[in-house]
Amino acid sequence: MTPSIAQCAVGAAIAWLVAKDLLGHSRPFFAPIAVVVCIGVGLGQRLRRVVELVAGVSVGIGVGDLLVSWIGSGAWQIALVVAIAMATAVLLDRGSVIVLQAGSSAVLVATLLPPSGAGGFARMVDALVGGLVGLAAVALLPASPSALARRHAKGMFSTLADSLRQIAEAIEQRDVRLAGEALEEARSSQAKVEEFLQALETSKEIATISPLHRHRRPSLEGYEKAAVPLDHALRNTRVLARRAIVALDGGSPLPPWLPGALRDLADAGLMLRDELAAERSPDQVTKAILKVASRQGSERWGFSADVMIAQLRSIIVDLLQATGTEREEALAALPPLDVHEMDGSRDGEETPKGPR
Repeated sequence: MTPSIAQCAVGAAIAWLVAKDLLGHSRPFFAPIAVVVCIGVGLGQRLRRVVELVAGVSVGIGVGDLLVSWIGSGAWQIALVVAIAMATAVLLDRGSVIVLQAGSSAVLVATLLPPSGAGGFARMVDALVGGLVGLAAVALLPASPSALARRHAKGMFSTLADSLRQIAEAIEQRDVRLAGEALEEARSSQAKVEEFLQALETSKEIATISPLHRHRRPSLEGYEKAAVPLDHALRNTRVLARRAIVALDGGSPLPPWLPGALRDLADAGLMLRDELAAERSPDQVTKAILKVASRQGSERWGFSADVMIAQLRSIIVDLLQATGTEREEALAALPPLDVHEMDGSRDGEETPKGPR
C-alpha cells in the first residue's frame, strides 16, 4: 500500500508539471487524475487501465463537447450527456474504468468545463500524459515483485497448513467441534487465493514494466506453477474437513495413520512456502510429499474413511503439482487404491478434482 501511495503522489505532481509547464495547458487536472487511476491502490492491469482511461476521457469529452455545444448545460442536458457518453463507452468496451471515466468526463464538460476551441483535445492529451507518467512511476518507483508475491502466498500456505493440522487434531480427539473449526479455517482461504492471484498478476506486470526488476521474472515462475494447484489443495481440504465432520459425528472408524499424514502434508506445504521464498528448487518438498503418499495402507475403513483418503490423495497430487511436477507424474506416484473413486462435492457449488 505505501509504495502505491508514494507512486500516486509523486506521479500526480510530475504529470501536472509536464502538462502545465511543458505543454502549456492552463488547468491540466486530467493528468494527475490519470496517474491515480493508472496506479491505483488495488494494483494490477495497469497497461489496460491506461488504455481504458484515455479512451474513457476521449469518449466523455468528445460526446460532452459535441452535445453541450448543441443543447447547452442544465439538469436534463447533464443526464443526456452522461447517458450517451457511458452507453458509447459500453459499446466500445465493458471495462469499468472506461465507462466510469466517460461518464465523469462528460459531467465535467457539461458543468465546469464548457467546450472552447481545442480544450477537448488538450484534455485528452492530459489523460495520456498522466497515464504515461503513471506507468513510469510504476517502472521507476516499483514495489518488489518477489516480495509482493511472497507476502500474499504466505497467507495461502498458512491457511492450508493450519486447516490440515486442525483436521488431524479433530480426528485424534474424535472432536466434531474441532473439525468444524477446521472447515471454517479452510473456508476463509478463498479470499486469500484471490488476493494472491491478483498480487501475482501485479508482480508479473512490475517485472515486465520495470527495468529495475526484470531480473526477478524467473523468481515468479515457481509461484505461477503453484497458484492453481494450491487453490485446488485448499478446495480439497474443505471437502476433507466436511467429511471429517460427518465421519466423527457418525462414529465412523478412521485410519490411525491419517492424522500423521495430514500433519506431514501441512509441514510439506510450509516447506514449499519457504523454498519458493528462497528461490530454491523444491526437490526436498517433493520427497516429503511422496513419503506421505507411500504411508497409505490398503485396508478398508468404510465409506467416510474412503472419501477422506480420496481427498488426501487429491491434496497430495495438488501439492506435487505445486512443486512443478506434471499431473500424470503426480498421479503415478500414488500407491494403488483398492476402492472405487469418489466424486464427493466441494464447498457449495464446487466439485472436487478427484483422484485422482
